[in-house]
Amino acid sequence: MWTLVVETRAAATYQFGPFEVNAVSGELLKQGRRIKLQDQPFRLLIILLENAGQVVSREEIQNRIWQGNTFVDFDSGLRVAVRKLREALGDDVENPRYVETIPKRGYRFLGVVAQPADVRNQLPASEIPGTNAERVARSKRSQNWVFFVVLVLVSAGAAAFLFFIHAPRKLAAEDTVVLADFANSTGDPVFDGTLRQGMVVQLEQSPFLGLISEARIQQTLRLMGQPPDARLTPEIAREICERTGSAAVLEGSIAILGSQYVLGLRAKNCRTGDVLDEEQAQAVRKENVLDALSQIASKFRARVGESLTTVEKHDKPLAEATTPSLEALKAYGAAWQLQSSAGSAAVVPVFKRAVEIDPKFALAYAALGRMYADIGESDLSAESTSKAYDLRDRVSDRERFFISASFDLQVTGNMEKARQTCELWAQTYPRDTMPHAFLSGVVFPITANYEKGIEESNKAIALDPGFVVGYWNLAYSYEYLDRLGEAENTLQRAAERKLEIPDFLLQRYDIAFLKGDMAGMQQAAALGQGRSGAEEWIPDHEAFVLAYSGRLEQARSMSGRAEGLAQQAGHREQAALFEAGAALREAFFGNTPAAKQRASRALELSRDREVEYGAAFTLALAGDARRSEELASDLERRFPEDTSVRFSYLPALQARLALNDGQAAKAVELLQASVPYELGAPHSSMHGLFGALYPAYVRGEAYLAAHKGAEAAAEFQKIVDHRGIVVSDPIAALARLQLGRAYALSGDTAKGKSAYQDFLTLWKDADSDIPILKQAKREYAQLK
Repeated sequence: MWTLVVETRAAATYQFGPFEVNAVSGELLKQGRRIKLQDQPFRLLIILLENAGQVVSREEIQNRIWQGNTFVDFDSGLRVAVRKLREALGDDVENPRYVETIPKRGYRFLGVVAQPADVRNQLPASEIPGTNAERVARSKRSQNWVFFVVLVLVSAGAAAFLFFIHAPRKLAAEDTVVLADFANSTGDPVFDGTLRQGMVVQLEQSPFLGLISEARIQQTLRLMGQPPDARLTPEIAREICERTGSAAVLEGSIAILGSQYVLGLRAKNCRTGDVLDEEQAQAVRKENVLDALSQIASKFRARVGESLTTVEKHDKPLAEATTPSLEALKAYGAAWQLQSSAGSAAVVPVFKRAVEIDPKFALAYAALGRMYADIGESDLSAESTSKAYDLRDRVSDRERFFISASFDLQVTGNMEKARQTCELWAQTYPRDTMPHAFLSGVVFPITANYEKGIEESNKAIALDPGFVVGYWNLAYSYEYLDRLGEAENTLQRAAERKLEIPDFLLQRYDIAFLKGDMAGMQQAAALGQGRSGAEEWIPDHEAFVLAYSGRLEQARSMSGRAEGLAQQAGHREQAALFEAGAALREAFFGNTPAAKQRASRALELSRDREVEYGAAFTLALAGDARRSEELASDLERRFPEDTSVRFSYLPALQARLALNDGQAAKAVELLQASVPYELGAPHSSMHGLFGALYPAYVRGEAYLAAHKGAEAAAEFQKIVDHRGIVVSDPIAALARLQLGRAYALSGDTAKGKSAYQDFLTLWKDADSDIPILKQAKREYAQLK
C-alpha cells in the first residue's frame, strides 16, 4: 500500500484547484478572474497554504493575525474570517474541499498546493508565456521553494491508507458500524486493543454514529463459532458487519514511518467492499498517538454525514476524555471486553489496575464504581464514583452523563435527579443503551414504576439486541410484577443469543423458587458452584429460602458459607450484607440474642448503607432502641437525598421504634412518607434480599396494635400479593401468620384459621424451637 505525502513551504504564489494566490499583491484569482477577499480572511488563507495538510492551531492564528486583541475579539473575528474565506472559495462547511475545521483545535487546508512557477517549469519552453527575463526570474524563485512527492512503501501488515482528496459516501442516521481491531506493525504490544478502545470512546461521543457494542460483537462471534475474545481481523469484522445488518466496517492501522507513527482508518461497505472513507494522521512521538487517533476520528465523523455542529460540540480529545496513558487505556479496554462475558466481579481488579496506572482516569473510576454497585459493594461504589465525579471535567459529554447519573444512583441515591439526567442523556444520545439500562434497572424499580422499567428495557434491547443488561433488567421487571412466564421467556431469549452472565443464575433460582420448582432451584445452584459472581450469592439466596420455610439451622449454615466465600474473595461489604440478612431473620423469628450478635458482626465488617439499615431494623425488632436510633440518625445524616433512605428505610425504622414505645397511631403517621414508593424494590432488596415492603409490614403491625384488624389485613395482603417483590424475605412467610392475627382480630375466625393453617403448613418442617413458631401454634389452638 502506498502513501502520498505532500509538503509545501511559504511562497509568494500558490495554486490549488482553479485558484491562484499572490501573497505579495494580496490577490486571489479564480481561473484568472480576481475574487474579492478582505484582509483578515486573506491572511488566514496564506497561513493555511503555508501549512497545507497540517493542523494550524487557533493560538497560532491568533498570534499571526489578531495579536494584541482580546480573546473575545479573536474568537468572533476568526469565525467571520473562516466564513468569508469559505464563501470566496465556494467551500462547504459540512463536506469541505479546502478549509477543514478541526474541532477545538484549529483548521487545516485540504487541497494539494503548488506554485504556478513550478508548474511552468515542467512545460516546454515554447509553451511558457512571457519574456526570457520573466522566465529567469520565475526559475530563480522556483529554486527557493520545495515541492516534492515522496512515495513510501509501508509494510503491508500495517494496512496504511492512500492519502488523497476524495468524496466520502455518507452514512444514514439509522446505520450502524463495526470497528475492527487495529493492525499493529510497530512491534509494540501496548497498541494492541488500546487503539481500538480509544477509537470506541471517540466515536461514542457522536450522537449520530451507531457503533455495534462489545456485547453484541461477542454474541455474534459465538454464533459464528468463534471464541468471544477472538481478534477482530478485517475478515471477521466484515462477517460481523453482515450478520448484524450494519452498513460499514472500520479498519484501523498503526505503522512506523521513519521516526513517526502513522495511523489510518478506512471505512468499507461490508457487503460490497467499496471504500466509503479513508483518513490518516501522523504522530511525531509515541506520546502523540492518542492525539492523532482523535484527529482521524473527528475527521471521519464529519466526512460520513455527521453535522459539523455536533462534531464540534461533542469532540473531546482522547487524552482528555480518557487518559494520556496508553497502558491505562489498554487495561480499561480489556476490562470492558471481559465484563461482557465474565460479569462485574471478575473485572474489578482490571479496572483497579487502570486507576493505579493513572489516578486521574475519571472513566475508569466511574466503571469501577458501576462494577462495585453491581456486586453489592455500595460503599466502595460510592467512593470510586465520587472520584469520577470530582474528575468529570476530564471526560466527554457522553461520559459526563454516565458519571452524573452514576453519582445520583450510587452516591446521593436521589432517584428523581438520576431520572432527569438519564432522560436528558437519552435525548442527547438517542442510540445509547446505558440511560435506558439505568432507568430500568435502578430508578424505576426503586420508585415502583415497573411498567416503565419494562418499556425502558425494551428500548435498550431494540437499540442493541446483544445488550445483556437489557435482558437482565427486563426479566427482573417481569418478576417484580409476578409475570414469571415472561421473565423466563426473557432469559430464554438471552440464552438463544448465547448471552450469559452469572446474574442470570440468581434470577433463575429466584424464579424457580417463586414457582415452587425445586429441580430448577437445584440446577441453578449447581451451575453457580465455582463461578465468579454467583458462587457466594447462590448460598445467600439458599439461606433465605431455607428460612422462608422455618429451617433456620440450615439457613445459618448456608449463610456462614456465603459469608466465608465473600471474605475469601475480599468482599467485606458482601459478607456484611449476608450477615445483616441473617440477623434480620433471627430478629423476625424471635431469637433476640442471636439477632443482636449478628447485627454487631455485620457492622464490624462494614458501615455500608444497606448493612446499617439491616442492622438498625434488626436492633429495633430486638428492642435495642438506642443503637437502632443511632444508626437511623447516621443514615439520615449521610444520605439526606437518598430515595430508599427517605421513603423506605427511615419511615420503617422510625415507625418500628414508635411501636416499641406503644405509639401505634404515631407509627402509622410516620409511615405516610413511604406511600409513594412503598411497593418499590429498595436498594437493600436488590442485593441483600431484604427490605422490600417493610413499610407495609410495619403499618400492618401498627394497625394490629391499634386493634384495627381489617386495616391490618389489607397491609399484610399487599405482601402476599407481591411475591415477586419480596421473594424469600422473612416477611413473605410471616405475612401469612400476620393475616391470621388480623382476621382473628376483626372477628373473621374462618379466614383467620385458614391463614394460620397456610403458615403452619409452610413451616411443617421448621425447626421446632423457633419462638415465632411456638407462639403461632399457641394462638392457632386458641381459635374457636
